[in-house]
Amino acid sequence: MARRDIWLLTDGGLWRVRGRLGGDGGQEVLHDFSDEASARSVVDRMMKTSAGTWRDLTEAVRQEANRRQAH
Repeated sequence: MARRDIWLLTDGGLWRVRGRLGGDGGQEVLHDFSDEASARSVVDRMMKTSAGTWRDLTEAVRQEANRRQAH
């Protein structure tokens, strides 16, 4: 089973869904949306069509960013 990563990003106006299959250097797809609901719908579809278990790393990423800012 190949690794699959999905990111949901925003700059405050544009919402971007980035998907990658196969880890670093793997095949990538990008989808841009003007609203959050449409972007989240694509994230949900990508997760449902992928085998395996998903882990939400949002909080871990936030904690790491806060830790780096503190040092």
